[in-house]
Amino acid sequence: MFNVIVTGITSFLTDMATEMVYPLIPLYLSALGAPPAILGVIEGFAESSASVLKVFSGRLSDKLRRRKPLAIVGYSGSMFGRLILYVSSSWGMVFAGRMVDRVGKGVRVAPRDALIADCTPHGRRGMAFGLHRALDSLGAAAGVIVAIFLVSTSGKGMVRHDYQRIFLFSLVPAALGVAALFFIREPKCEGSVRARLRLSFRGLPRKLKLFLLVVMLFALGNSSNQFLLLRASNLGLSIAAVLGAYLVYNAVYGLLSWPAGHLSDRIGRKPLLIASYVAYGLVYFGFAAAVPALHLSPVLTAFGLFALYGVFSALNDGQEKALVADIAPQEHRATFIGLHSTLTGVGLLPASLLAGGLWSLFGASAPFWFGGALGLLAAAGLAIVL
Repeated sequence: MFNVIVTGITSFLTDMATEMVYPLIPLYLSALGAPPAILGVIEGFAESSASVLKVFSGRLSDKLRRRKPLAIVGYSGSMFGRLILYVSSSWGMVFAGRMVDRVGKGVRVAPRDALIADCTPHGRRGMAFGLHRALDSLGAAAGVIVAIFLVSTSGKGMVRHDYQRIFLFSLVPAALGVAALFFIREPKCEGSVRARLRLSFRGLPRKLKLFLLVVMLFALGNSSNQFLLLRASNLGLSIAAVLGAYLVYNAVYGLLSWPAGHLSDRIGRKPLLIASYVAYGLVYFGFAAAVPALHLSPVLTAFGLFALYGVFSALNDGQEKALVADIAPQEHRATFIGLHSTLTGVGLLPASLLAGGLWSLFGASAPFWFGGALGLLAAAGLAIVL
């Protein structure tokens, strides 16, 4: 469990840095005069382009039989991405900063998750991934709290300098997160270094193939979380209230991730994953219907929906990774985990472009009706294929 805890500490610090910045990006772009469609372009390309690296990074990790060096490189890349955001003055520079940050994530995710799986017995992987996600999410909550404090000290109106000050402060926990990784104990990977794997869809295990088809369907409606933040702002919430709603999401996510992982070890991954997609659909339908139709306070509505979104993430994220780790042979584990992350991330490009286009053409509710419908379709798909 030592490596699980150390990677969790790294993720706590890194996500603290990330969430000091991430929820402010759509608001920063609005301050720079960029429309919602630009947000879709930036998030879609940044997440999807970086995700292509995940399968290759995982494959390289399997070939080298090393996890730690790639993880360090990836986390360092994300730190430099935040430095670019600090000096940004246009949406093009924000795009560059997000690309560098996400490329770093693309390099680190598969080796890090394979490291967690390598060090954990089969019957405890759900708990291990749940613990990691809990620390990750609680770090995110800490980052949002810091962001709320810094926003509150900026006066009534946030200007470019105020955003950049927060971006600069985010470099401190990011650097500490990279430093923590050097304490990792590289495990001895078993299996043949020469083991070959043909990465053709036809050659994948049947259960993994069907699962990935459902994941790809869901990914088309799973646009960037920044559209949720922009929607909350669109409903009339102040910057502090938007950050508060996002804090609720991260707190629920963090508090439930470990218990959810432990539960999946006892009852299996399938029930929790199906429930997660149902929760996602309800969240998106809630944002689509919005406050006038519900006759509720915008703040209460947003906070409640973000809390339910935290339930979705706690039931979904760690359990998908644990399921892939269960299915994958040990000598190709990082490759399979990277493939899952790649397919999930690549879907963010069309999903975010669709969300931005639907918002611009048909109004703020349109992308959420679409995402909610695909969430429920994915739940039905999982019930059939798993």
